[in-house]
Amino acid sequence: MNLNLRSLIGKLNDETRNAVEGAAGLCLSRTHYDVEVEHYLLKLLDIRDTDVALILKQYGVNRSRLASDLTNGLDRLKSGNARTPALSPSLVKMLTEAWSVGSLEFGGIRIRSGYTILALVANDELKRLAAGISGELAKVSAEDLHRSFVSIVGESAEERTASVGGGVAAGEGAEVGRPGGKTPNLDQFTVDLTDRARTGSLDPVLGRDFEVRQVIDILTRRRQNNPILVGEAGVGKTAVVEGFAMRIASGDVPSPLRNVTVRTLDLALLQAGAGVKGEFENRLKGLIEEVRSSATPIILFIDEAHTMIGAGGQAGQGDAANLLKPALARGELRTLAATTWSEYKKYFEKDPALARRFQLVKVEEPSEEQCMVMMRGIVASLESHHNVRVLDDGMEAAVRLSHRYLPDRQLPDKAVSVLDTACARLALGQSTVPAPLEDARRTLDDLEVQQRVLEREAAVGANHSERLEAIAAARAETEAQLTALTPRWERERELVARVREMREAIESTIGNAQAPTDAAAEGPTPAMLRAELGRLNAELDEVQGEAPLIPVCVDAHLVGAVVSGWT
Repeated sequence: MNLNLRSLIGKLNDETRNAVEGAAGLCLSRTHYDVEVEHYLLKLLDIRDTDVALILKQYGVNRSRLASDLTNGLDRLKSGNARTPALSPSLVKMLTEAWSVGSLEFGGIRIRSGYTILALVANDELKRLAAGISGELAKVSAEDLHRSFVSIVGESAEERTASVGGGVAAGEGAEVGRPGGKTPNLDQFTVDLTDRARTGSLDPVLGRDFEVRQVIDILTRRRQNNPILVGEAGVGKTAVVEGFAMRIASGDVPSPLRNVTVRTLDLALLQAGAGVKGEFENRLKGLIEEVRSSATPIILFIDEAHTMIGAGGQAGQGDAANLLKPALARGELRTLAATTWSEYKKYFEKDPALARRFQLVKVEEPSEEQCMVMMRGIVASLESHHNVRVLDDGMEAAVRLSHRYLPDRQLPDKAVSVLDTACARLALGQSTVPAPLEDARRTLDDLEVQQRVLEREAAVGANHSERLEAIAAARAETEAQLTALTPRWERERELVARVREMREAIESTIGNAQAPTDAAAEGPTPAMLRAELGRLNAELDEVQGEAPLIPVCVDAHLVGAVVSGWT
């Protein structure tokens, strides 16, 4: 990822970031080659209370029809990619145009979903793309949306977030340090992890208590009190910092750290656009000054800390590391850094003056048992995001199989990736045509095309009788397969929906065991619900056999299929 693209991704607000991340997951699950605008828009429709939801409502856009058009568009994309997909040029262009519109015309410091829709219908090239995606998007008037944008999105959750955490007044988002807030540099270049922990935006962190205690011990020291987390990529260094932030939010830290705020520094965003000599230095010095003068003690978290060395350094200027050294030495700035072993040896060990400012904390890859403890902390978040159920044996299989068959990556990162993909595949499988049925339909279409070509050649004297007979036999076999699969799929879909409803009904009774008996008499008891669920599961097992078309939940079988596809 080049600097411009990294900077662009760094400008996304929570809603657009979640949509882009969801689009990447959808692209990966469908084995498409690029993350397209269609992936992004489809995931954006799943998020509530966004600018886009209000814009579509304002212009009478049929959300169901738009979602159907987007899904059909995805079906037409080429599949079969075995590598990590990249953002398509059209999606990058849309995000770039959204940033230009939002920052220059509305004074935004983050890319909102409304800006992306405005870019999609206002830019000539993107407008042609939108017309090919769905006719529903033509209902959105670019001129009217531009004129009435603020009033249309006034009740959006993105508007409330921007008004609370924007930090820069309208029209002043493009410049740093201008009067629009008390801490414009902190607001623009950092994210408050402690606040995210208080609002429940962070996933629970389990299994890293030892490392978190080490961080607390170092931060409460008088000297050399800047921890640096060192470990291989994917072992959970950032999770340790999030666990520390969650402890601060819950008050489970020593008194010297009770009122501390942890903020993540976006070094790429700090560098972005700082092309004028001295501008990067001014930004960083302004940031350090705001940290120093803050009434609330601030700890800066610098992920990928090795990028500090050389960051912003041009002829006659110092890089970020050299600018930070004096502040670290004087105790005016406390940091919490993270990097990999290779980068630590390459950069920090060669600079003793910099290494002396930090105290190393080793973050090792967890064992399978430790990883399972960690994974149980994020299962609920995955279930909520994908609206699926994850069985414990599915989670354990994700850990064991990824550890065994994906040696190039580290736990828990690879286990999370496997389980997340399995959840995405399950959510997709319950809402779209299953692969065997889709393959049979595509095969039938291919055979029909081939038959028409051969019949046309036979009409002018070519002898294709044997090939036509073979095609006719293959068509008959495929049609028989379709005839058998279609009713089975419909029956499975009905049973899976009923199983999910029954499970939700049973889960809703948990904790209500002391309900009044007269209220319990009005509806089925938990025992009756469990009996009905058992009957439905037995019927579903009989219909599905050894090769289910629609999975019910994320289990070891589904996780195994994901790992098998990756290897």
